[in-house]
Amino acid sequence: MLVSQILKQKGDAVFTAAPTDSVAAAAALLQARRVGAMVVLDQDQEVVGIVSERDIVRVVAEWGARGLESPVADCMTCDVIFAEPQESVDSLLGRMTDRRIRHLPVCSAGRLVGIVSIGDLVKSKIAETVAEAEGLKAYISA
Repeated sequence: MLVSQILKQKGDAVFTAAPTDSVAAAAALLQARRVGAMVVLDQDQEVVGIVSERDIVRVVAEWGARGLESPVADCMTCDVIFAEPQESVDSLLGRMTDRRIRHLPVCSAGRLVGIVSIGDLVKSKIAETVAEAEGLKAYISA
């Protein structure tokens, strides 16, 4: 399965934050939207980072409560690893495992078109395996 197929199923909505948003505001949005990460966009809508629950925990552990008042730019991951719509699930699962990351923004022609999580990829892999098993069962019993 390809990333583009996953985005067709789950949709292309991407929750975003600005680098100047407070960490507390980002944490509140993550909780309210029930997501684990948001892409950080600058004023030109260019991806400048990604902020995850892990980033927020790290800033609070290092700075205490005052870390919540700091801007997202102080704790976001700047070295963003991207996916492309035509990449395979297997390719991304390997990349995410190797890099120990759980979210990949998806870009096409330099434009943000979606985001996939490790959960999205595992879900699609399970569905693919179940369909394959059902097909084999049908073939054997025919």
